[in-house]
Amino acid sequence: MLSLTDIQAAARQIDGAVVRTPLLASRTLSALTGAEVFLKFENLQFTASFKERGALNKLLSLSPAERARGVIAMSAGNHAQGVAYHAARLGIRAVIVMPRGTPNTKIHGTQVLGAEVRLEGGTLAEAAACARMLADTEKFVFVHPYDDPLVVAGQGTVALEILAAQPDLDCLVVPIGGGGLVAGMATAARAIRPDIEVFGVESRTYSAMYQRVHGLPVSVGGDTIAEGLAVRDVGELPLAIVKALVKEILLVEEDTIERAIVALVELEKTVAEGAGAAGLAALLAHGDRFAGKKVAIPLCGGNIDTRVLASVLMRGLVRDGRLVRLLVALPDISGSLAKVATLIGEAGGNIVEVQHQRVFGIASVRTPEVEFVVETRDQAHTAALVARLEAAGVKTKLLS
Repeated sequence: MLSLTDIQAAARQIDGAVVRTPLLASRTLSALTGAEVFLKFENLQFTASFKERGALNKLLSLSPAERARGVIAMSAGNHAQGVAYHAARLGIRAVIVMPRGTPNTKIHGTQVLGAEVRLEGGTLAEAAACARMLADTEKFVFVHPYDDPLVVAGQGTVALEILAAQPDLDCLVVPIGGGGLVAGMATAARAIRPDIEVFGVESRTYSAMYQRVHGLPVSVGGDTIAEGLAVRDVGELPLAIVKALVKEILLVEEDTIERAIVALVELEKTVAEGAGAAGLAALLAHGDRFAGKKVAIPLCGGNIDTRVLASVLMRGLVRDGRLVRLLVALPDISGSLAKVATLIGEAGGNIVEVQHQRVFGIASVRTPEVEFVVETRDQAHTAALVARLEAAGVKTKLLS
């Protein structure tokens, strides 16, 4: 098992080479969730993730002979970039094995930092098997992303910084992929404050730690916005620590993680990837557990693909009723489309797209259908806009 001494030693080792990220209170998220929320901005690390901490602590432990052999790691992205960045700084060759479905932004980010990337396997587990094989055949030092005491100790330094800044917290809410972050943070936090509650968070589609803790067969899989949480084989060291020190593992749905990403962008003006936003997702989904408590959440990563982020933000507008589709039946006469567009504008709607359907519509051939995508302020504004059109004699249907 890990000790507070190990984590304090890691803090001394990595001091000055990783960012001591800020812990800031969020008035907006506190009002939204009912808890007193503090955010630890690990997305402000150079590689935009806490993973640098554990990777660097491990690399600094290598002997000169081990450094000369080079290192290999498997990762869906953030551990890869942490290893790549600090290995390059230290003059160590780094090879990273990534699953084939890894987002392009994480592949590119790892290559730019100087590592050799190999895409192998459809899952992290298959990438790990390949990395182990290469470590054996080519004599690399294997740097595990979460099942290594030096890596876990490095991740635990996040909790040291949180409690130094805000010692009277009630809870920590920590995302779980392989378990290294929650294990390190729980070890540090419970040693300093035995009464503090530590909660883990997993996506419901990848709840391997929850299943292991509860003695259930591990069944995970499927698409997820939080690829950093998409782990089948959690670490044995983190598992033992979680069983001993973590109060509960909370599960969150995919749409709640998306809501959390949108909330962080809109309210905090900060970008978090799916795994990075999972802590806030837990507060949104399980608010009753944290009402009135002082809660700290690590925003553990910000490496989200820009195309995915754009889609999440647009889906957020749809979910909140701020981007709607209106199906309007128009008489096939000159000026009718302009009339409806004018009515929408006068009602305060912003037309984003227009599709004029003459062939595939179900109305009369003399009454073509037009679909408008309209931006509104909220659901009440949408209802008022539809009422305005109906009052003007325009037959309108709000599409889900």
